[in-house]
Amino acid sequence: MQRRHILKFAAVTALLALSSFAQAQQPAYQTLNPAQPTVGNGQIEVIEFFSYGCSHCDSFDPILAKWRGEQAKDVVFKRVPVSFGRPEWAALGRLYLTLNALGLSDKLDPAVFDAVHRGRVKLDDEKTRNEWLTKQGVDVRKFNDTWRSFSIDSLAKRSEQQSAAYKVMGVPALAIQGKYMLEGGDPKSLVTASSLIAKVRGPVAAAPAAAPAPAAAAAKKPAGK
Repeated sequence: MQRRHILKFAAVTALLALSSFAQAQQPAYQTLNPAQPTVGNGQIEVIEFFSYGCSHCDSFDPILAKWRGEQAKDVVFKRVPVSFGRPEWAALGRLYLTLNALGLSDKLDPAVFDAVHRGRVKLDDEKTRNEWLTKQGVDVRKFNDTWRSFSIDSLAKRSEQQSAAYKVMGVPALAIQGKYMLEGGDPKSLVTASSLIAKVRGPVAAAPAAAPAPAAAAAKKPAGK
């Protein structure tokens, strides 16, 4: 009886080990099929799918900001807000799109995350949002005109379409050049993102070989007599 228990334990341990090995062997990213269109022009597009309402996105934001600043000029970074059908997240996504349209998102992103996750400020509520924006020095009238504009309506719809096309199941998530998707959230994911950017970029073209040195001028033969 005791031997049977030992054998069962050994079998379970082996299965767990195989399962862990299989998970370790899985790639840290997924290849998108079909691939999605990108900016082109020799640039490499990186998209972060995120929400101001996501606690993991909040933790990831300063790590990602540092990584963004280290990228080469051919890397173009974009953010696409997702809602997963939540009205609060939809409003926070529209907040991002409006701030971005006004050129204020990079400046105010950390403040928005801080307000939502530590200040518990309900930025999905218009009155509360207007009061908070005023404290941030934002022209609230201009903000609300932009918020209600056709262009923001279109961008909000486009964001939802993109998250569906990229099959986003959770955030933060990173898409590299419309070809690869991976979960964000920690420095390890950015190591993977960097390796995928290098993969997209391809091997560095070899420098053209230096032109051969001109052959020494042939010695002149003495004139015949």
